Amino acid sequence: MAFIWETPEEINLEVAKRLRLIRKRRGFSQEELSRRSNVSYGSIKRFETTGHISLISLTKLCTVLECIDDIKRLFTDIEYRSIDEVLRETKRLQIAKRRND
Repeated sequence: MAFIWETPEEINLEVAKRLRLIRKRRGFSQEELSRRSNVSYGSIKRFETTGHISLISLTKLCTVLECIDDIKRLFTDIEYRSIDEVLRETKRLQIAKRRND
């Protein structure tokens, strides 16, 4: 197991900081982004301050800010951590294939 130096809160704050930079780069105020995304102004303000936001609201913001591909790429390149994971995945795929045949 890899040791993670940042806390979940620190990681969320870094994501919020990056999205705030994108918002500013695109020329949106928090109010304008709220209007266009249908995410409340309070949620955007809280996210940029604390890093707390629901996944659906984050997805809506990314859609408006034209960075939705970043959300869609989450968990797409997942490396196997052990041979056991490879074997479990292979078995799961074989079972699914038999069900679909």
